[in-house]
Amino acid sequence: MERQRVIFLDFLRVAACFMVIWVHACEPYYLGGLGTYIENSYDAFWVTLFDSALRCAVPLFIMTSSYLLFPLKSDTATFFRRRAVRVLIPLAVWSVLYAVVPIWGCSEGFDWKQNLANLALNFNMQSGHLWFVYMLVGVYIAMPIFTPFIERISKRGEQIFLGAWAVTTLVPFLHQAALALFGRAEVYGEANWNEFGALYYISGFMGYVVLAHYIRTYIDWSWRKTLAVAIPLWLGGYAIAALWFWSQIPTVYPVNAPIDLAVLMEQSWRFCSVSVAMTTVAIFLIFKKFNHEGWLYRIVRPISEASYGIYLMHMFALVPIHSLIRATGLATPCVILLSTLATFVVCALISWTISKIKGGKYIVG
Repeated sequence: MERQRVIFLDFLRVAACFMVIWVHACEPYYLGGLGTYIENSYDAFWVTLFDSALRCAVPLFIMTSSYLLFPLKSDTATFFRRRAVRVLIPLAVWSVLYAVVPIWGCSEGFDWKQNLANLALNFNMQSGHLWFVYMLVGVYIAMPIFTPFIERISKRGEQIFLGAWAVTTLVPFLHQAALALFGRAEVYGEANWNEFGALYYISGFMGYVVLAHYIRTYIDWSWRKTLAVAIPLWLGGYAIAALWFWSQIPTVYPVNAPIDLAVLMEQSWRFCSVSVAMTTVAIFLIFKKFNHEGWLYRIVRPISEASYGIYLMHMFALVPIHSLIRATGLATPCVILLSTLATFVVCALISWTISKIKGGKYIVG
């Protein structure tokens, strides 16, 4: 018997998938050259405007995935077996494909033998977006350990944990403050011989897993209260993300600098930073109110079911599509939006088609 679907999760999963592609469509406008490349202030403006609103996509994926899975309802062996079929096998398939098939226009220096060898330890740069799946696997491994904790802790205890986790979202900025004030970026026990400081064990993506459980269990607000909380939360998070990114961009263009500059610019875009956490909570709370099973949902549901496949394959489509649209000379925001939409539609059709063939679940999940 099919598990009753939670309608808003399908809407949210589709939105997050679209946002991820949108993020990657922005990357050519600030990454390149020596590592960081921004041609002009116009491109800098649009990247800041778009990308600062989109970085919540990854945490939203974590929350949608864990909303029903956590705490575990089945035994650990069954949980891991289902996750292996749903997540690990498709990851292996697409990791190999990215290793042996060059993305259109990116064949220079491509070495499929070395790429395959690299898979023993990590993803290849051509498939850099697959970092997310590695992280997701780590979250799944932690879920059975956190299950007894979440089943025994009170509402107040869960609030205390989430409050402590919220403090850890300040760490990217604390590192910058420590570097500016004291000449070293380590805080609260971190050192060049120890990266596991006092905040390490309550930080990271497991906070979003607990957060999803807390919202599911304790929050059932009206539209009025939801918007009263979500809108200021989103505006505050977006402002922090955008203002920090913009403030770190040099004022002389074109900007052509080492990748370290892009890393610094992205401090406010880090997935477990306070700005992204704020926008993530806001978007999740709003989408939680989307529970109407109408004509739009009949379109959204099959796309949601194909979303993992869309994520896995989208770089094969996005790079050539973006290059072709950019070659037309359209303005930066038009190129970003059109390439995002075209990539999403193409990959959705391909992923949905594969899912309907025998054994398709081993390819697209």
